[in-house]
Amino acid sequence: MNRVSYFVLTIGFTLFFLSCKTDGKDENVTSSVSIDSLVQTRYQKLLEYPLDSVGFPRSYNLSTDEIRKVPSRDWTSGFFPGNLWHLYQLTGNKAFKNRAQEWTSFIEKEKFNTGTHDMGFKVFCSFGEGLRISGNEDYKSIIVESAKTLSTRFNKNVGCLRSWDFNQDVWEFPVIVDNMMNLELLFEATKISGDSTYHNIAVSHANTTLKNHFREDASSYHVVVYDTINGKVKDKVTHQGFNASSAWARGQAWGIYGYTMAYRYTKDAEYLAQAKSSASFYMQHPNMRDDGIPYWDFNDPNIPDAVRDVSAATIVASAFYELSQYDNDSRYLEYANKVMETLKTEEYILGPEVQAPFILKHSTGNWPRKDEMDESIVYGDYYYLEALLRKESQ
Repeated sequence: MNRVSYFVLTIGFTLFFLSCKTDGKDENVTSSVSIDSLVQTRYQKLLEYPLDSVGFPRSYNLSTDEIRKVPSRDWTSGFFPGNLWHLYQLTGNKAFKNRAQEWTSFIEKEKFNTGTHDMGFKVFCSFGEGLRISGNEDYKSIIVESAKTLSTRFNKNVGCLRSWDFNQDVWEFPVIVDNMMNLELLFEATKISGDSTYHNIAVSHANTTLKNHFREDASSYHVVVYDTINGKVKDKVTHQGFNASSAWARGQAWGIYGYTMAYRYTKDAEYLAQAKSSASFYMQHPNMRDDGIPYWDFNDPNIPDAVRDVSAATIVASAFYELSQYDNDSRYLEYANKVMETLKTEEYILGPEVQAPFILKHSTGNWPRKDEMDESIVYGDYYYLEALLRKESQ
């Protein structure tokens, strides 16, 4: 081989390797840009979803391309307006604000619905977020009226708000750990109205739940059944977990978030201690996945082939951003940041071709009923967006 040919060959190889190296950098940049673009596309799908006063989007099945719609009386109805409020705060785009106001207005009639304990989920995640973000004073009276309605479910003998009304022949007075989340409505109603009744009911409920819902390892039962006369515990069972003694992932999330939130309003050290203990159980569980997204129940015998629950992960991530403000343990921020990085991938974000008004995949609703299994669920998006806002404010 002559010198000229050798020189040309050497230059060729050099350019080839440089090209490969440059392409690698471009690919990483493109990947980052494409994910950000994908996220924005998903946001736009929520904005474009047509108004429907009796059809709030609850979940989406990717395999059947079907959107599950529910009326305002469904416990999940407030999350979609809440998502729009969050997106307005995240983007500054007033189109999200206008859409949020329209969807929120459809829920106002629920302020008189005495047949549900989920008034907080429905009213506070819509009107409450609207008040916080827009300052609309008209929302205050709706929040207070809703708290007044929710208070009718309080039993002084038990010291709690009744959760469900069904299955009364088996459950005399059921209280689920999820109900901790509805206390925020009561706490805020007292701040708005000055009437301490709502705050006192919330504290009583939190104290009773603290006493009876948690095991020695800080995990939570799902349902505690009470006697309405003497207030004593009659049974501890599950309705959505694998069994009565298992650790249903979203139930653990509700407990962590609920007591972190309750500490915000009361500064009760026992509430903070429970949030931290439950957080340690959750993070350190041997069946927690490396990416921070839990299986739907930590005790499912099908692990590692069990379905995941993104909604549990987003609830905890959002709670941990707040919890990190009350405790110097770096694990809370580390876990929350890991979850947010995990979710910002094509593995968890719906593709641009999907027309449904959802962002994330792989949440699980009710495994025992095989309902909303490994789907996009509205409250998974809600706490994801809330976590993004809390992360930005760190």
